[in-house]
Amino acid sequence: MRAGRLVSLLLLLQTRGRMSARELAEQLEVSVRTVYRDVESLGSAGVPIYADRGPAGGYQLLDGYRTRLTGLTEDEAGTLFLAGVPGPAAELGLGSVLAAAELKLRASLPGELADRADRVRDRFHLDAPGWFRGDEPTPHLSTVADAVWNARLLDVRYRRWKQPREVTRTLQPLGVVLKAGRWYLVATARDRTTAYRVASILDAVILDEPAARPAGFDLAGFWQEWTQRYERSVYTMTATVRMTKPALDLMAFVFPPEMSRVARESAGPLDEDGRLVTTVPVESVRHGHIELSKLGADAEVLAPPELRDRFVETARGLAATYLTPS
Repeated sequence: MRAGRLVSLLLLLQTRGRMSARELAEQLEVSVRTVYRDVESLGSAGVPIYADRGPAGGYQLLDGYRTRLTGLTEDEAGTLFLAGVPGPAAELGLGSVLAAAELKLRASLPGELADRADRVRDRFHLDAPGWFRGDEPTPHLSTVADAVWNARLLDVRYRRWKQPREVTRTLQPLGVVLKAGRWYLVATARDRTTAYRVASILDAVILDEPAARPAGFDLAGFWQEWTQRYERSVYTMTATVRMTKPALDLMAFVFPPEMSRVARESAGPLDEDGRLVTTVPVESVRHGHIELSKLGADAEVLAPPELRDRFVETARGLAATYLTPS
């Protein structure tokens, strides 16, 4: 375990340059004190590692030093082939490049590791899109990816949900993200960084001007924060619902994750009729009506009144349709 950590520490410094003890500790998931001990051990073993003092200081390797401890383990060699997602790579215009890279990597592995990699690829398959969703047309994805890769400003004509529906923007592209089979462009416009659905881009033109990238921008970190903020923001109201335990369990399969999560966490005890009261976040009265209708008679909306009235109208309409002799 410790030997592997020492190799990881060495490779981090080799690939990233100067890093503070705290940064190394976070990457290696150990304490700062452990990093100090590991650095001392590497130095004692003859590795030319030194420390710069001060707020901008940290550990780094002597210029020109390269370790040869870069061989792949069996698990690492196999896992690399799980990273190959031909569909998304092809959408980015990199399908042939990915195939060539996999072929070269496969040819470079010794026999046993190559056989293991083949078994992993034969036995595991990654299918990113969710169920019951067809491919979303993204004719401008390759242009977007090109602008991101080459750090060029991007002029887009974009269709959004609010008025005016079509807008034009000059974007500072920062990255592309594939989320549940949907492509998003993370970009800055007018000093605001957000995500744009690539399928909603109606036209895209790469400009000759370079795009500014904030120092230390972390795409994965931004995306996690943005998705959490977005999921919270879309639910502008809550519904108080009395439902059966099977209905609550069903929500995990037919409702968006945030709605199901809050409903489970807010669920009260079962009453004498085998029902419980919980809180369900909804985007609007219309949205709540559509989603909660999935639970049928196993759920009763108690509040807000306008949502309950909507269900009363629906119940009367269904009764008139199905209980009236034809």
